[in-house]
Amino acid sequence: QAILREGLEDVAQFFKAHGSCRLPLSPSLLVKGIVPRDCSYFNSNAVPLKLSFQNVDPLGENIRVIFKCGDDLRQDMLTLQMIRIMNKIWVQEGLDMRMVIFRCFSTGRGRGMVEMIPNAETLRKIQVEHGVTGSFKDRPLADWLQKHNPEEDEYEKAVENFIYSCAGCCVATYVLGICDRHNDNIMLKTTGHMFHIDFGRFLGHAQMFGNIKRDRAPFVFTSDMAYVINGGDKPSSRFHDFVDLCCQAYNLIRKHTHLFLNLLGLMLSCGIPELSDLEDLKYVYDALRPQDSDADATTYFTRLGSGDSWGQAQALGTAGDRPRPQLPHPTSRFLLSLQTYVVKVQRDSPGEVTFVQRTFEEFQELHNKLRLLFPSSLLPSFPSRFVIGRSRGEAVAERRKEELNGYIWHLIHAAPEVAECDLIYTFFHPLPRDEKAAGTNTTPKPADATWARSLGKVGGEVKLSISYKNNKLFIMVMHIRGLPPLQDGNDPDPYVKTYLLPDPQKTTKRKTKVARKTCNPTYNEMVGGGTGTDLGRPQGWLRLCPRCVPQLVYDGIPRGDLEQRELRLSVLSEEGFWENILLGEVGIRLRDLDLAQEKMGWFALGSRGHGTL
Repeated sequence: QAILREGLEDVAQFFKAHGSCRLPLSPSLLVKGIVPRDCSYFNSNAVPLKLSFQNVDPLGENIRVIFKCGDDLRQDMLTLQMIRIMNKIWVQEGLDMRMVIFRCFSTGRGRGMVEMIPNAETLRKIQVEHGVTGSFKDRPLADWLQKHNPEEDEYEKAVENFIYSCAGCCVATYVLGICDRHNDNIMLKTTGHMFHIDFGRFLGHAQMFGNIKRDRAPFVFTSDMAYVINGGDKPSSRFHDFVDLCCQAYNLIRKHTHLFLNLLGLMLSCGIPELSDLEDLKYVYDALRPQDSDADATTYFTRLGSGDSWGQAQALGTAGDRPRPQLPHPTSRFLLSLQTYVVKVQRDSPGEVTFVQRTFEEFQELHNKLRLLFPSSLLPSFPSRFVIGRSRGEAVAERRKEELNGYIWHLIHAAPEVAECDLIYTFFHPLPRDEKAAGTNTTPKPADATWARSLGKVGGEVKLSISYKNNKLFIMVMHIRGLPPLQDGNDPDPYVKTYLLPDPQKTTKRKTKVARKTCNPTYNEMVGGGTGTDLGRPQGWLRLCPRCVPQLVYDGIPRGDLEQRELRLSVLSEEGFWENILLGEVGIRLRDLDLAQEKMGWFALGSRGHGTL
């Protein structure tokens, strides 16, 4: 503080001698003095100074700047210039992303000035207002915006600014590979505009801890940001708008890939350490993917959010990743679910059927207790719990399923004193967890059970993009909004299934991944074959396994044949052990669409009928 005061006295003497001067940030900024009481310093490593100058214009406010010594601000200048160009491209295309782009100027080697944006705070400071654990809560940003925008229309405008500016920041920071992102270098204005500061690392040059990158996510999107957008902790249709904005902004920048590569290429020889060779340019090329179509790029950018980027915005899995009974065989059959097995229990009297869940360890405990009651000669051998070699978990569990099937068969057909003992009877008696999993419904499915049952009330809409070229029909499932909750009041686990009718053999079946516990899921996925494997992580919009790259939907179908087809789309909720629940469906006659142009829009979901845009 003492050193700062001494330096401010020198600046004050300068103004006494010269009267006024123009700030290097912009020739239009004319100042006539320093305001010592408004000056301070930041506690970061470089200890930058926060300076306040008197404006020569008597009606103008004081001009606040940051002076930094020790950082190469040329990199910040270049980064901000690239973001400024991105913003111009968006505005020229009619898309105002509400970006906040401040001035930055290098005044010498390792020093320079940065403009201070008024009425803005770092996310850390906003979160700290909610206490020590504020950084781990979802409400701080929304509450802070509500405090500064108490009127409903003001708050809605602030949220709109937040959605646009947050989407722009996600795209810009990803394309430029801006790293070292944390809540001290992301700021929020009281008007809802979000922006990033301090671009000391870019083009993917992340800070390393040993061999581990500090920045593992492609861009920063946290659960408290999602809370502002959704208006709560559950996904809403406004989240769809946010995703669409991100993908639209990304595709607009991709059209100008060569512009950014040329501009950055001109700077290769200027001595910026993180922009020194062609590998640094290749980072931007790989991020923009100029070889992709807009649809493929939309899928790709959506998938970027499947890791840690999107916070707790929406959890997704794989259709069919949890077991459900088929029409069971008369003997006990098992279905695999992470070492937990589902057993069909059919009693002779009164002929009822129940499904119970038992783990391998519980079967082993049953066997150990039977050994205490009966000699080993009366009991079947129990499968070994030890696995030799490096077998995959799925293979081990599948083998154990077959071994347990054999064990149970021999147990049921053992001597009557064993097969009919109370221990076995109680082991297969339903527990509360079994009744909960079955929805307290122990009635077996009829032999002619269909793959879905319809709710009494259906509703909602699905957003699709449909196009046709080179004898290929492209269908992108984008979003669903307004799905009804289940009959028990819980949110569904929705996924989409499509057919091209007529299709008696069901060879045209395609389906998306499963979105967990939401009435407003986002997919942005080309409907493709195969189901893949759920990676089991709770974060992200869309979780795809490496071998489940979305495929072009229908290939080699002549246009004349296609016009005789109907696209039947169903939205279902995946259920654990029973048939899936039909939430709504729509039939789209392809002859009603102009297949020469891409059709994008919302289709109403309802009972069996034809869809309308």
